[in-house]
Amino acid sequence: MDTTQLAKQTLSFQKTIFTNSFNAMVLAQDQTEKMLSSYIGKIPGATDEGKNSLAPAVEMGKKARDDFKKAVDEGYARFEEMLEKN
Repeated sequence: MDTTQLAKQTLSFQKTIFTNSFNAMVLAQDQTEKMLSSYIGKIPGATDEGKNSLAPAVEMGKKARDDFKKAVDEGYARFEEMLEKN
């Protein structure tokens, strides 16, 4: 097996591991968000302002998470492109 083929297989394996791990993390984060929102919604005496203060932080986290995934995917694409040229 030549080096380029081995590198392509290794990259594919790493990409699959990353994607599966990332998807598991997304599920865990989304579930945590649901649980936290439910918990906060049931706190007696909590104001609507207090309950809604979580939303901007959650959205910022989701945007950062999506930006990270996009950057990693672009990196994999560049590496795959580089391997195709060889």
